[in-house]
Amino acid sequence: MTIKVGDQLPEARLAEYVNVASEACAIGPSKVMVHEATKGKKIAIFAVPGAFTPTCSEQHAPAYIAAADQFKAKGVDEIWCLSVNDPFVMGAWGREQKADGKVRFIADGSGTFTKALGLEFDLTKGGLGVRSQRYSMLVEDGVVKVLNVEDSGHLETSTAEKLLSQI
Repeated sequence: MTIKVGDQLPEARLAEYVNVASEACAIGPSKVMVHEATKGKKIAIFAVPGAFTPTCSEQHAPAYIAAADQFKAKGVDEIWCLSVNDPFVMGAWGREQKADGKVRFIADGSGTFTKALGLEFDLTKGGLGVRSQRYSMLVEDGVVKVLNVEDSGHLETSTAEKLLSQI
């Protein structure tokens, strides 16, 4: 079953690479519990099939990073970029994209969250394994308020501009 507007996000353990140590987190992978991390917050989430891939690196992620202030002006507390990659890869990709302080690059390493959403995309025949479909969503207090899932294989409905227009 695919998640829809009005549904609560499933609980899952995701991971984020922390670049700067704090009292709460050491440098390296840190767990992100979905229900805890979304509680009381408005979060824009966009998911990509893979880190460092052409469309994701050249268009999708840069547009959200560039629009971070516009999202904040509309009351969005955080922007998350999700991918079925490990936290080391997502951390390196976030650094390469200069996303620090703008977009959190969060890993769904085993794809369990993506599968629970019903938004997995099986590319095993091409040697890429199970990935996430490309989508965007607005979540308030863990509840999906807006959901845009790409069905064309292109970047059209999950853009930063489209999600901004829906807030």
